[in-house]
Amino acid sequence: MNTSPSASGAPVFMVGDFAVSPTLLVLGLAALILAGLILWVAAVMRSSRMRLRKEMEASQREAAAEARMAELLRAQAEMQGRLAAMADVFGTKQSEFNQAINQRLDGMSHRIGATISEQTKTTHENLRRLQERLAVIDAAQNNIQSLAKDVVGLQAILSNKQTRGAFGQSRMETIVADGLPIGAYAFQSTLSNGSRPDCTIRMPNDSPPLVVDAKFPLEAWNAIRDAETADAKKTAGQQFRRDMEVHLRDIAEKYLIPGETQDMAFLFVPSESIFAEVHENFEGIVQRAHRMRVVIVSPSLLMLSIQVIQAVLKDQRMREQAHLIQGEVIHLMEDLARLDDRTRKLQSHFLAAQKDVDMILTSADKLTKRGAKIEALEFQSGNGDEGGTARSVESKTGLLKLRVVDED
Repeated sequence: MNTSPSASGAPVFMVGDFAVSPTLLVLGLAALILAGLILWVAAVMRSSRMRLRKEMEASQREAAAEARMAELLRAQAEMQGRLAAMADVFGTKQSEFNQAINQRLDGMSHRIGATISEQTKTTHENLRRLQERLAVIDAAQNNIQSLAKDVVGLQAILSNKQTRGAFGQSRMETIVADGLPIGAYAFQSTLSNGSRPDCTIRMPNDSPPLVVDAKFPLEAWNAIRDAETADAKKTAGQQFRRDMEVHLRDIAEKYLIPGETQDMAFLFVPSESIFAEVHENFEGIVQRAHRMRVVIVSPSLLMLSIQVIQAVLKDQRMREQAHLIQGEVIHLMEDLARLDDRTRKLQSHFLAAQKDVDMILTSADKLTKRGAKIEALEFQSGNGDEGGTARSVESKTGLLKLRVVDED
């Protein structure tokens, strides 16, 4: 480069064939300085932009971490809500199941109690009936004793023949009606020969009926009682024997019809004391009555005979209904077998239900423990990290410990 004066007198620098003046040189230097400043400013701005970008990326990462933290907290709250709902559902189901079991147990207890109560009621009813029967027997015995003591009053009542007949008939009808069921006897029925006995009693096994006569000749007996001398008493005794023989012959001829009635008849004496004195003082009349197939009976003997006949009739009815009783027993055994089978099935259902309840309780305990762990929020980190850098993040409450993984 050469230097030469210019026309204006300012030095000129020659750069090759090009002349450079000082002004131009100054301008060039200024341009160079300006360009350097521009480059420096650009470099500074580029550095600022890179730093700003890094700060924005860091802010974005922090925002993403916070968003992820919020999402985890929301998921945790939702999980707690679902666990609470599941616990409520399990509690409700368990309560309904327990209620159903209790209802079934209560129903079974009620049915068993009702059955026992019904059986107890039946037993008490049978005992009550037995006590009533015993009371009737005791009352009848007391009546017999009172009648034995009231002979004088009885004689006054029986002073008239019609009254005597009505009284004997009434006593006999009361004893028969009390001891036999309706249809097993008949009063004043007409036989084939036109005679009308005081009572006919139906016998079992389609046998002919038994005739009972209540017309005891009491006039001669009262004459014996009223006689004051030995001769009068002897005469009254002979009259009583004749009257008894006539009456026994009438019974044998009128009421002992072969094939229609029994070959034996009853002569009812409406007083225990008269019955005892006849057997004690008039043994010949009793023997003659036996030979004529007529049995002299007192109220107690007639009642005993009625009870025997009733037992025989009951036994006959039971034999007639034996096949029905056997069928009912078979049905009863079938019902008992069904009851036993259903009871065993119910027992197996109870055992299965108890097993299911134990399994449900075990599952509930597991859920309770797992819910307690979730409620405590104890999450343990793994031994190794894969695919990113892991760091621990602690919540503001100090209870939440999570691992946040930054992935590229």
